[in-house]
Amino acid sequence: MSLKHLATALAAIGAAFILYVGLSYLLAPQATASGFGLPTWPQHDGAGFLAVKGVRDVATGLVLLALLLTGQRRALGWAMAAITFVPAGDMVIVLANDGAAGQAYGVHGATALAVALTAGLLLRERPAPPSAPRPARPRPDLT
Repeated sequence: MSLKHLATALAAIGAAFILYVGLSYLLAPQATASGFGLPTWPQHDGAGFLAVKGVRDVATGLVLLALLLTGQRRALGWAMAAITFVPAGDMVIVLANDGAAGQAYGVHGATALAVALTAGLLLRERPAPPSAPRPARPRPDLT
């Protein structure tokens, strides 16, 4: 498998995974929140914050898929580099709020590492050389 294929696979898996996570927060917020790593999470009136996370994650996945499907690989690499901040920030938030260190590093830290690795692979790709123009085909003489 080439590095380009690996980067494509990692980007597609990452986009699908964050879409799944976002949809989980929108469809089953209380059940999903326990896996985030914080000792408590919003309930009742504060449960809307879980939907905010769901929307953020779905939007992230859709941006990645749009860039992947349109072949904007360099932009995809830069977007993934910027998005690395999200799981890294989540890791710091879990650790700063007495959350589970295993989940902070194992879920959020590992995700940040995977996203950064994928961004690096995409950004080190060299653009394909422009293809040579095809010679014009002779047109039949209609006279």
